[in-house]
Amino acid sequence: MNGSSGSQGHNVNGGQKKVQHASPLALNNGSKHRPLTPMRRCRGVACVVIILSTAFTLIVFIAPITTFLVRLVSVHYSRKATSVLFGIWLSLWPFLFEKINKTNVVFSGESVLPKKRVLLFANHRTEVDWMYLWDLALRKGYLGYIKYILKSSLMKLPVFSWAFHIFEFIPVERKWEIDEAIIQNKLSAFKDPRDPLWLAVFPEGTDYTEKKCIKSQEYASEHVYDVTIAYKHRLPDFLDIIYGTDPSEVHIHIRTVKLCDIPTSEDEVTDWMIERFRQKDQLLSDFFMQGHFPDEGTEGDVSTPECLANFIAIVSSTCFFLYLSLFSSVWFKVYVLLSCAYLTLLPISPFNHPN
Repeated sequence: MNGSSGSQGHNVNGGQKKVQHASPLALNNGSKHRPLTPMRRCRGVACVVIILSTAFTLIVFIAPITTFLVRLVSVHYSRKATSVLFGIWLSLWPFLFEKINKTNVVFSGESVLPKKRVLLFANHRTEVDWMYLWDLALRKGYLGYIKYILKSSLMKLPVFSWAFHIFEFIPVERKWEIDEAIIQNKLSAFKDPRDPLWLAVFPEGTDYTEKKCIKSQEYASEHVYDVTIAYKHRLPDFLDIIYGTDPSEVHIHIRTVKLCDIPTSEDEVTDWMIERFRQKDQLLSDFFMQGHFPDEGTEGDVSTPECLANFIAIVSSTCFFLYLSLFSSVWFKVYVLLSCAYLTLLPISPFNHPN
């Protein structure tokens, strides 16, 4: 999510220190787990159409209500309504991963408690790592509350930028003198302890300093989880997921980090983060040799009936809203136009600033 598709080292503080990956395997040159057949291509197109149409429709029809009208009454309930509704949409992705693609998602390490305030920092070896954190958040009931720190250029993508702003993702320029104020400004909106926050950062593979990661503890201080993600038998990309050709298995290993164990000075936290990623590299090396992480089985499967119910609800709502837009009163068309205008101006609206 920060733009890296995997790296050969961990850059810290703009490249002052580097740790090389210990893993001897790249895993991105192997054959696909399932062949890309014409049927899979058609299924992939159908998945893209469903995902994009449902996302666009829900954003246009519902986001102005939850992020503007409800927000006039209560920021807390505005944020809650937005997170619940769009968490239902996000559940389409774990449904795709685990039920349609039949990818085996294996959790190991320590069990994650369903806490409101969580800081996740993970390795970043391919463009889809950040998406598999949804499988964890779904199991804990906080799917709609997960936020990402991502490079600011992604906040300018057409339509997608609407969702990023609605979800209150945090953009960074990768320059601490600029990013410090941005991060403080964004996180200060979550001072209300009633607002859940699952903040995900990927320190690996960029010149984004780990100081930013630790800075977020003020607002995500209940638990810090060190997440390591590995794949069998090759690194997947986005199209692999859409077509269902890869991955065959995703392994997610979680270790709890105590706040008292994290240093406070910049130099010490840099060394601490390098050591954490050295341990991650060792975990990955062991995974490649043994085929699994230690202490598997910490999380169960997602509910198939619940996934189907969410899918039916989202698709039905989309069809209903599209019908209203095309065949109903002209006022629905006016609403759609006004909604698009509002979403386009969202980055400079009061919604995008702390309250």
